Amino acid sequence: MLTRTLPCAAALAALVASLALTVTGGGTLADRAPLYDWYLLDAALFALALLLLRRVDDRQVVPVVLAGSILVAAAGLLAPPRTSDDAYRYVWDGRVQAAGISPYAHTPDDPALRALRDPGLFPTAGGCTAWDEHRTAAGDCTRINRPAVHTVYPPVAEAWFLAVHPFGGGVRGVQAAGALLAVATTGALLGGGRSRRAARWGWCPGVTVWAVNDAHVDTLGALLMVAGLGCVARRRAGAGGALLGAAVATKLLPALALPGALSGLLARRPTRAGVVLLASALGTFAAAYLPYVALSGVGVLGYLPGYLHEEGYEQGHLERFGLVRAVLPDRWAPWAAALVLAAVVLWVLRRGDPGRPWRGALLVTGTALLLVAPSYPWYGLLVVALVALDGRWEWLAVPAAGQVLYLAGGEDAQRTAYGAALACVLVVPLLRGLVRAGATRAAVRPAGTARQEMTKV
Repeated sequence: MLTRTLPCAAALAALVASLALTVTGGGTLADRAPLYDWYLLDAALFALALLLLRRVDDRQVVPVVLAGSILVAAAGLLAPPRTSDDAYRYVWDGRVQAAGISPYAHTPDDPALRALRDPGLFPTAGGCTAWDEHRTAAGDCTRINRPAVHTVYPPVAEAWFLAVHPFGGGVRGVQAAGALLAVATTGALLGGGRSRRAARWGWCPGVTVWAVNDAHVDTLGALLMVAGLGCVARRRAGAGGALLGAAVATKLLPALALPGALSGLLARRPTRAGVVLLASALGTFAAAYLPYVALSGVGVLGYLPGYLHEEGYEQGHLERFGLVRAVLPDRWAPWAAALVLAAVVLWVLRRGDPGRPWRGALLVTGTALLLVAPSYPWYGLLVVALVALDGRWEWLAVPAAGQVLYLAGGEDAQRTAYGAALACVLVVPLLRGLVRAGATRAAVRPAGTARQEMTKV
């Protein structure tokens, strides 16, 4: 038993060591070149650890996966954020709410909130030249990105920032919260009976970088989505819908999982469970906004409209849809992407497996990211969690493409990275099918040969 566990444990230890070095000295957003080699090494060790996990005795899998998840998450705590400054906005929004002020009411550089500033978020020393330092309109230095705009985050995310605030009130507290969410997601996957698959989330290098070190709130959305889809599979429609509604009210992107939760709904009459699920999700989403609407009115939209325009999701601002624009004129790309995504959603609603809602959720979410081709790899945390639920590892190529684009930038990198991800998603299932067909023929052939021998006798 021990001899079957040791190789996996050694690979896992090497992965954790590599992740620790990646976080502490592997580069930053201002010095990206070293990150390419470190990320490549992390990915290789991750794949090796997963392969060796197959040999581990069933009774040892859960403790090995859980211990590895804790260590992978802990590696992200070894340094301040190195490739994203979003966490500083989380700290600010939590601090503003703790002071009894709506996070949607003021921008960070508003003089009305000057009393809430401290050197951690508004450094006074140095020349404000670090990669994570920005100038306000008044010339002050801050680590909060886009200090002149209102927050973009939905209400459940804001509630999480407030809940985390008492535990440190700084970026380290937000990182610790990210580690807690990451390990909790592993626990939810293990609790759902996916002992080996849970490692695809718990040991993923992206968890160290995106969920913990950079502390993206997408991790909370992933946890709520995993829990919600688990409830749906167990036919607890009300609870599942509420959790999925809360996930959407965390980062909006988990809305892509809803068609999976409603798999097969259009293949027959609408069921009571489907109606309950949808009503529960919409009700939870609306209820999460009510306290903030009471304080800020339509201000709860924050910077969302501006963010969507800035990030290229409006027609006429077409940095996105890289693969679609490679084959169609720019003006058609958003419409073609919307049509393809609508077709996938319709297929899931008609032909999806209600017993495995994560399968349809992965198809819709992964397809949407391939079509939009965003440069933010942490959007792919949802895909990583869904891969752990469903098992189709080829979809991990999608967040990997986002990571390549985030570092390299440019349309060529976008099309190359996401083109490779699309090829992986399409080719691997074909190869998997050929292998299974070969195995089936090999199993049938001896049986047929035995029958022929008996006939001769």
